[in-house]
Amino acid sequence: MSVVTISRQFGAGGRTLGKRICESLGYTLYDNELIQLAATHAKVSIDSVGSVEKESAGTVKRFLSEIMPKSLRDIILERNKDSIDEEVYVDLIRTIINEIAARGNAVIIGRASQYVLENKPDIYHVLVRADMKDRVRFLEKNYDLTSEQARKAAETDDRRRANLYRKFGKSDYDDPIRYHLVINTSKMNIEKGLILVCEMVKRSS
Repeated sequence: MSVVTISRQFGAGGRTLGKRICESLGYTLYDNELIQLAATHAKVSIDSVGSVEKESAGTVKRFLSEIMPKSLRDIILERNKDSIDEEVYVDLIRTIINEIAARGNAVIIGRASQYVLENKPDIYHVLVRADMKDRVRFLEKNYDLTSEQARKAAETDDRRRANLYRKFGKSDYDDPIRYHLVINTSKMNIEKGLILVCEMVKRSS
C-alpha cells in the first residue's frame, strides 16, 4: 500500500519514470488526473482548475501557444472562462492527494505531493533532475520540438513550477534532503532509476 511521489524538472523524464514504476509495481499513476479530480470535487470545468497552474507561467505563456504542439499546449496553456480560487485549489489538491495516499499503490507526479505527504509512513519521495541540454534533447524527441522551442518550454515550466510551489508556501522543492532518492537522468537512465525506486519500495514493504 505504498505511494511514490515524483517531483521533476520538465524534460527530465519524471512522468516516464512514473509510468514505468506503475507498470512494474501494478500501481496507478496520478498526474493530470489530479486536475480532473479537483475539477470534479469543485464542480467546475477541468480547464478552469488547470488555469490556476497555467497562470503560474506568467506573461511567457503568450508565446508558448505559437511554439508548442497542440497536445502539449492543451496541458499547459488553454483556459476556460470559469475560474477557481487559488486557496480553494490548494485545499482541493491536499484533500485529493491524501485520499490517493490512503488508498495506496499509487505514483503521484508533482502538485507538491512531497509536502502534502511529508513524514507519512510508506510514502517515498523521488526527485528527478537533468542538465538543461539533456532536458532539451528529451523534449525534442518526445514532443517534436526544435531545440529553441524545447529550451523555451523547459525554462517556462521551471518558472511555472516555482510559482506553483509558492502557492503552497514552499521554495525548497529541489533540496535533496527532502527526498528518499534523487535521480539525475543526465547520469543515470530511467531504467536504472526504475530499478532503484522499485527496490526501495519492495524492501520497505
